[in-house]
This record gives sequence, C-alpha cells and structure tokens, in this order.
Amino acid sequence: MRKQTFIQGTLILLAAGIINRMLGFIPRIILPRIIGAEGVGLYQLGYPFFIVLITIITGGIPLAIAKMVAEAEGEGRPEESRRILHSGLTLSLGLGIFFTILALLGASWVSNVILTDRRVYYTFLSMTPMIAIIAVSAVYRGYFQGRQNMIPSAISSVIESVIRIFFMLWLSWMLLPKGIAYAAAGAMLGVTVGEIVGMLALLGQFYFIVKKDKKSSPSFAENIPAPMPQNQQSLSPDTRDYSILKRLIGISVPVTAGRLVGSFSYLLESIITARSLALAGIATAAATAQYGSLQGMVIPLLLLPGVLSSSLAVSLVPSLSEAAARKDLPTIHKRMHQALRLAMVTGAPFAAVMYIFAVPLCTLMYGNADTAPMLRMMAPFALFLYVQAPLQAALQAMDRPGRALINTLIGAVIKILLILTLASQPEYGIYGAIIAIIVNSILVTLLHGFSVIKLISFSLRLADPLKTFAAMIIMAAGMSYIYTKVPIAEAQWAQFLFAAGSGMALYFGICMLSGLISIRDLDRVPFIKKWR
Repeated sequence: MRKQTFIQGTLILLAAGIINRMLGFIPRIILPRIIGAEGVGLYQLGYPFFIVLITIITGGIPLAIAKMVAEAEGEGRPEESRRILHSGLTLSLGLGIFFTILALLGASWVSNVILTDRRVYYTFLSMTPMIAIIAVSAVYRGYFQGRQNMIPSAISSVIESVIRIFFMLWLSWMLLPKGIAYAAAGAMLGVTVGEIVGMLALLGQFYFIVKKDKKSSPSFAENIPAPMPQNQQSLSPDTRDYSILKRLIGISVPVTAGRLVGSFSYLLESIITARSLALAGIATAAATAQYGSLQGMVIPLLLLPGVLSSSLAVSLVPSLSEAAARKDLPTIHKRMHQALRLAMVTGAPFAAVMYIFAVPLCTLMYGNADTAPMLRMMAPFALFLYVQAPLQAALQAMDRPGRALINTLIGAVIKILLILTLASQPEYGIYGAIIAIIVNSILVTLLHGFSVIKLISFSLRLADPLKTFAAMIIMAAGMSYIYTKVPIAEAQWAQFLFAAGSGMALYFGICMLSGLISIRDLDRVPFIKKWR
C-alpha cells in the first residue's frame, strides 16, 4: 500500500475536503429553500445528541488506531497492524450497537423532555442507524491514516457526500407534504444513506488493497517480519490481543474525554441557547429558526476554510507520532511551523471575504440577508478556529490528550456561562450566544498554543501572524473599494466574484512579496512543479 509524505497526505485530504465542503453547500443552499429556517432548526436540534454518541464511540479510537498502526508499520510489523485493526473493530462496533439501541429507546424522552421542540423526534429516529455505521467507518479511516495512505479516506468521503446530498434533498422534498418535522427527518435519512455507501466504499478499498498487497509482496525469504519487541515475544495471541485492546483504550479514553467536552458543550449550547432565547421573550418557532440560521447557515460558512486545518490535523498525528518515537525534535518543530503557517495563510483571506461580503454571500447562498450580521460578527475571529485544530492534534500526537481536555473544558464552561448570561437578555438574544462562541474559540486556541509551546519548547514566529494580519487588512480594504467604486456588472453575483477574486489576487501577491508563501511551497503542490 502506497505511503504518502506529510505534505502529500495533507494535500490529498485537503482536495477531498474542499470537494466535500463545496458539495456540502448544495444542501446548505437548497435545503433552507425546501424546508425553511424552521425545518433547518429541527434538523440541527437533534444533531448535538447524535454528536455526543458518535464522540463516545469514535472520539479517540480512530486516532489511537492511527497512532498504534503508524508505530507498528514504522517497526516493520504489518501483522501487528491487522491485530490493532481487529481489536479496534471489536471495541468500536460493540459500542456502536449498544448506543444505537440506547438511542432508539430514549428518542421519545430526549425529544419531549430535554429539547424544546418535540417535533425533533422523527429526526432523532432517522439518525440512529448511523451510529453503528460510523463506528465501523471510523476504524478503517484510522487504519489507513496510520499507514499514511489518505487516498481511501478521501475517496470514500467524496462518494459519501455525493450520495448524501442527493438523498437529503430528494427525501426532504418527498416528505414535505407530511409536514416540516417529516421533511427534516427525510433530510437526516439522506445522511444515513450516504454514510452506508461511504462505509461500503471504505470496505471495498480495504479488501482491494489487502489483496493487492498479498500479490505484490516479496518472496518468503525477503518478507521476514521485524522481530517482535522482547516484552511481547513470550505472549500468547490472546494475551497480545488483550494487550493491544488495553493500550487502545488507554490512548483513546483521554482523547474521547477531550472531544466529549466539546460535544457536550455543543449539546448544552443547543439546549441552553433555546431556553435562554425563551427567557428573552422569543417564541419557540422563532428561537428554533434563529438557532437553525446560526448553526445551519453561518457556522458552515465559517468552517469552510477550516478544511485545510482539519486535513493538517489528521496528517499531523501519525507524522508527529513517528518523529516523537525517534525523539526527533527538529522535525516536530518543522511540522508545527508548516501546519500553523498554512492554517493562518489559507484561512485569513476567507475571513476577510466573509466580513466584507457578508450581505451578498448570505443573499446569494441562502436567499436571505438576515443572517449577514451574524456572519460579519464572527468572521474576524474565525482565524482562531483554523489554528486550533493542528494545535490540538499536536497535543494528542505527543501523548498529552489530558492537557487538550482541560483546555477544552475551561473554554466550554466559560462559553455555557456566557450563553446563560447574555442570550437570556432581550438586548442580546442570539448575539449573546455568538459572543460566547467567539470567546470560546479565542480562549481554547490560546490555551492549546501555550501548552504546545511548553511541551516541545516551541518558539512561535510572530512575524508570520503579523504579516498575515496586515495582508488581510489590505485585502479587505481593496475588496471593499472595488465592490463599491469599480462597477463592472449590474448583477450582484458578478460584482461580488470580481471583487473577491481581485482581493484574493492582491492577498496572494502580498504573501509572495512578504515571504509568507515561497516558490518552494508552491513546488510541493502537485502539477505546479511540472507546470513551472
């Protein structure tokens, strides 16, 4: 099986992530037009519970598998990799089946007692089959990532996105005559269909690659595995499997706990935001619509540029794990500088576009400019979200998931307290929740940064963020001037594209002149080196 370098793996995941995010905006644009903001709110309200259950099952297991498989492959023990895969499947699938049954039994109680809108019940039922499916898919993704082959994960995710989008829109449209609650449930059923097809794509690639590996393996004399570590040579197969399972749990539990904090925070955020808006005198339907606009329209736009930082985070774990096993501190520093610089430089122009063009973006994409003030308020702080992912991945790869857990917990507590305090005030309303989310993203990112600096004696290059901020300000001013003073077309979308494209070109030129992007960086991108 072909192994990619850190940059190659990141670029493969980035390409798939960009395709998925762009495809993902098809339902983001069309679904609100089919079921409205209230229907999107029903679709989103059930999601936090689902995310909590998925986090329990897959929060740390795929990362633990990736880390352990990377170590086993680095030591030349492929048979150990397969044992790790089987142990991970046993654990993850068992948890998946258990929580699927639990979710089915508790769906009515959650919808009627915990959430503020009992119509979420049908959406909640529609999402439960995904739990066990995602449990299996996550294990295989972790296995491929551990072997530093990102292609299967990328292919399956794109296939899943295409199938999901089609069935989301089709089923929501088919069930709309029965009411908004059924239409939102139909959209969630479409997601379930996509997950099933994505899992089948992963399984197919796994068996194809295993078969190909067996055919291309060298002769027996040349294929002698590396000696097993002395502390495992005398262990029976059952004892070795138990040892693998024990270490798998030992690595995954702290990571899962850290991600659970974020998931529970998201869950509490949805519940407390709805109840706080009610205290502020906002009707249930209006509160559901506002929450749907925030979580279903504004947040996805903000997270679109984060596809690179997510790809960096996935690629960082096996790369830093190998470097840490060799005690190669220079490589660790190099990877961190690469990841942070790429996250900042690629995220900044999108933050500027979302701030300057909040109104045309929301109008063109959602047919509604009411969400534009939310987007404009959050856009300047989106850069903290983009940098946060690689910092957290570094803490997990360096066996410090506990530190990441504490940082996330601190941010979550402050966010929930701020939502309770601000969103319940009529003068703030939904903007109180937005302020809380902004404070959380800044605080957690700074805490992660301080932890990484302390852990690996990492020295930040302050020139990079200063140059990035300056380039972003110049780009924003240029785009604003072109959009308002240099008319080229009467159509709003054409003027928007021209101004945004000109701003991107200006930003790219400043980055090249200031050294934020170099010719060497471009040479790492496939096809560009050949073109040059």
